[in-house]
Amino acid sequence: MILEGECVKLGNDVDTDVILPGRYLTITDFHELGRHALEGLMPGFSEVAGRGVVVVAGLNFGCGSSREHAALALKHAGVRAAVAESFARIFYRNAFNVGLPAVECEGIHGAVESGDRLTIDLHRGLVKNQRTSMELRFNPIPSFMLAMLEEGGLIPYLKRRLAGEHPRPERS
Repeated sequence: MILEGECVKLGNDVDTDVILPGRYLTITDFHELGRHALEGLMPGFSEVAGRGVVVVAGLNFGCGSSREHAALALKHAGVRAAVAESFARIFYRNAFNVGLPAVECEGIHGAVESGDRLTIDLHRGLVKNQRTSMELRFNPIPSFMLAMLEEGGLIPYLKRRLAGEHPRPERS
């Protein structure tokens, strides 16, 4: 799975209240959620994200509450992937559950600028900055989590697995 998009660079400790303010948690239309993603931090983010972007952050992206809405809002705003130095654990798992690729990549925050074009090869564990040709490696994503992304998230993945279309993941 190879993803491309324009970089939108954020800082450290971007919490779920910033990603999607709590006042929008009653919205059930996912595309409407997307229109409010990061609006307090970057007014107009949803218009930029609609072009297909890669959000790059520093440390602890998605900290704060465990709401799944934050990952859903980013996905439905048009974010193709979130790449960060580190993620809050619950946000990281929520991202995969809703079908939003989340990649922990050491050194990414210092290697990109907003507006750079990034290519992410999820199978090879590689992020490439097209402007500088710099490539950074990240730890491979387990195969069952890649399968979840390819299906669009946990629910579609489980439906196909229960239908016998995906093997049970191996335990290590």
